[in-house]
Amino acid sequence: MASNPARSKGPDMRVTLAGIELRNPVIAASGTFGYGIEFDDILSLDRIGAFVTKGLSREPMVGNPAPRILETAAGMMNAIGLQNVGVRAFVAEKLPKILKLRGTVAIANVFGFSIADCLEVIHVLNDAPGIAMYELNASCPNTSHGGMVFGTNPELLGELTAQCKAIARRPLMVKLSPNVTSIGQMARVAADCGADALSLVNTFLALAIDVETRRPRIANVTGGLSGPAIKPIALRMVHEASRAVRIPVVGMGGILTAEDAVEFLLAGATAVQVGTASYADPRATENIANDLRKWCASHNVARVTELTGALVT
Repeated sequence: MASNPARSKGPDMRVTLAGIELRNPVIAASGTFGYGIEFDDILSLDRIGAFVTKGLSREPMVGNPAPRILETAAGMMNAIGLQNVGVRAFVAEKLPKILKLRGTVAIANVFGFSIADCLEVIHVLNDAPGIAMYELNASCPNTSHGGMVFGTNPELLGELTAQCKAIARRPLMVKLSPNVTSIGQMARVAADCGADALSLVNTFLALAIDVETRRPRIANVTGGLSGPAIKPIALRMVHEASRAVRIPVVGMGGILTAEDAVEFLLAGATAVQVGTASYADPRATENIANDLRKWCASHNVARVTELTGALVT
């Protein structure tokens, strides 16, 4: 019997996110992958779906004082504080190197202490080549202004999203905070105000204490908890958000294996982001992408898009 040429090529791993085609649904998450160029010699960037840059701000930021990273029993806490070179230095120094990467989809993470800050960052990026879309950070828990302040207030989130969408020349993905009572409500607010996609969840606000010194283990006092510890909660929130909106959802939170990624897809995600795993294994994103393809082949999944929202309840 003649073999089916289409099937012999293996599963179709392509997904479309806010009109942007990705070769597979595995994305390297912001804050864990530098500006992308740092990983070019470590893994094959043309094997992952995309990467998200560090959060880019209007002006350079040095971040929070050390200690600002702490390993936990099932993950890690961080309070980096969005350290970055600033959007203009990014365009001048980092972006030319990103443009040399072979066929890699780059997503710029946008951050600001105010709506005006975010608008300025987008204005600068609008005129720069090589960026596929923006991820609007409305959820970082490690700053006193902006970030989670937007993501936990429906009115502020709506205003931020609407104003950024009005000037963005590329698709706008809004990164939501899990530190809310109703993730479905926040998802609807962002979607109704123009978001082209959503990404969730960002880290959970957390605290660790040194019992000998009786002081917080993080200089910022609190930090964001990520890693396998948050995966079941993140899955629940992705499921709720995907049912609340009609725009694509990108899921994240404790993904270490291809099976973890499949769980998020089944819960309703179109794509996934891998973050904390890259600290333990810098090639984690590529390995998960490769293993996801093998998983689909072994489970007779012809197209990875078949998994999105296929949870049986």
